[in-house]
Amino acid sequence: MTDYAALSTRDIERLSRSIKPGEWAVEHERPISTLLGSCVAVCLYDSALPLAGMNHFMLPQMKRGAHADVDVLLAGDACMEALLNAMLQRGAAKHRIRAKAFGGGAVIDTTAPGHLQVGKRNADFAHEWLHREGIPLTASDFLGPWSRKILLVPSNGDAYCKRVTSSLISQESLRREELAYAESLLNKAAAPMTAKKIELF
Repeated sequence: MTDYAALSTRDIERLSRSIKPGEWAVEHERPISTLLGSCVAVCLYDSALPLAGMNHFMLPQMKRGAHADVDVLLAGDACMEALLNAMLQRGAAKHRIRAKAFGGGAVIDTTAPGHLQVGKRNADFAHEWLHREGIPLTASDFLGPWSRKILLVPSNGDAYCKRVTSSLISQESLRREELAYAESLLNKAAAPMTAKKIELF
């Protein structure tokens, strides 16, 4: 088993499984990573097992529509249920599950019709869902003007959050990507960014 505590975050990221909007992953050992703008990622881990998972959702809920079957996991309600069920199927016990959650940055134009406070709505949804399910939120980093890169280490439940100070070009690129998600509900990849600061949660 790899000793991730002895690795740099760059090495952990290199070994990680990357997830995109509308996706989730559960692992025993391999790290999981994602890049967030106004989206939110919730990390669930079993406090007694080397088992953890992460999801990435862009809206709290989704109304039924043309793309509902394809893109339902873009919505927090479905994405959270999928992640929790996968954890339980892999042997996690709900009373031992803890959460860490990140994202909800103000990278979408909140003056555009229908996009008011998308990041805050996502963050509020994560708090509400975890409270309703009785899952303690042990660490979080929400809101603010940042994009974030998240790394989760399933073997010990550690999560690393890099707040991203991006160039105007990359920031605009991510902003366009997330607006495209919100407008079309199609699953597209987020733009790569450069990191500034790393925090362990």
